[in-house]
Amino acid sequence: MGLYTSIARPLLFNIEAESAHRLALSAGAALGWSGSFVRSMTAKHDSILRTSLAGLELDSPIGLAAGFDKSGTTLPMLAGLGFGALEIGSVSVDPSPGNPKPRLFRLPRDKAIVVAYGLPNDGADIIVERLRTLHLPVPLGINLVKTNRGAGAPPETADQIIAEYVEAGRRYKDVASYLMFNLSCPNTVDGRDFFADRDHLRACLDALGEAQLGLPVFLKISPLGGVATIERLLEISEPHRYISGFMYNLPPGKPDTLTTPSVVWSKWPGAVSGRPFAPLADLCISETYRRMDKSRYVIIGSGGVFTAEDAYRKIRLGASFVQLLTALIYEGPGVVARITSGLSRLLRRDGLSHVRDAIGLDVN
Repeated sequence: MGLYTSIARPLLFNIEAESAHRLALSAGAALGWSGSFVRSMTAKHDSILRTSLAGLELDSPIGLAAGFDKSGTTLPMLAGLGFGALEIGSVSVDPSPGNPKPRLFRLPRDKAIVVAYGLPNDGADIIVERLRTLHLPVPLGINLVKTNRGAGAPPETADQIIAEYVEAGRRYKDVASYLMFNLSCPNTVDGRDFFADRDHLRACLDALGEAQLGLPVFLKISPLGGVATIERLLEISEPHRYISGFMYNLPPGKPDTLTTPSVVWSKWPGAVSGRPFAPLADLCISETYRRMDKSRYVIIGSGGVFTAEDAYRKIRLGASFVQLLTALIYEGPGVVARITSGLSRLLRRDGLSHVRDAIGLDVN
């Protein structure tokens, strides 16, 4: 085992999960000055991995998923780990404290975490100012959502919800390389199913198109609903040429594949991130890739990415770019370089000259 898994992880896992997360963010922020030096040792400048994402040039198809650095406080150090791109959030127009604590839990047997944060973030005024002076060596995605104003807030109309998504895009677009609109968030008046209504989805996409945000836009959507939901998404997206691609969010609740006894987690709120999400995520990637216009859209894949083999599988199922988060908690910061190096070896083993040649190879 490495130093992280043999020494650091046992110490961190003796600390309550959210406290350990805050500690990691604080340490990363304090060490931000060293990010460039660290990246000079960790980044893999291998031509076989160089790729593009909706026109953005990347050194690697491995990125950080939203959820680790919610408000963009630790980006120089995170860039130093060797990611091809970073994504922060979810962030909103107004600041939010998120859900009541406890709201983050570990399931070590399943290599998973249970997340019920409720979108805490510093809000646009602070975050945009924080990002304005950053000069990162990699593209930065910003994951946008409607503000979680808490259970006691007055209900909002569909027009108000959609208008806030548009306002978020306008507020954050000047400090982003791409925007990821999280359309599967529970914190709306209609709950998780708000954008399951085709009229709501169509109205939101119309409004975002009229805003002319001027940079790549991705939609983060629910993985539930099967092929019918995927086909509905593609049908409604078709007139909107500004949409660059799609990504799948965590499903609500707990999967029936957990090996941790239910007595441990049955009273925990939240969704499960990590290994247990991988099968559903992979199915969504492959079924979307099979049906989408491949000359127009790309897929960002995530869900249970701990090894190079995990990332490679998602690419072969149709993902152009792969994000990870939970692996940082269980495997430590060195996991980024290990996955990246391993992916180079897998591509060469299979006689491929470039990572883009692997996209969708396993989809008939």
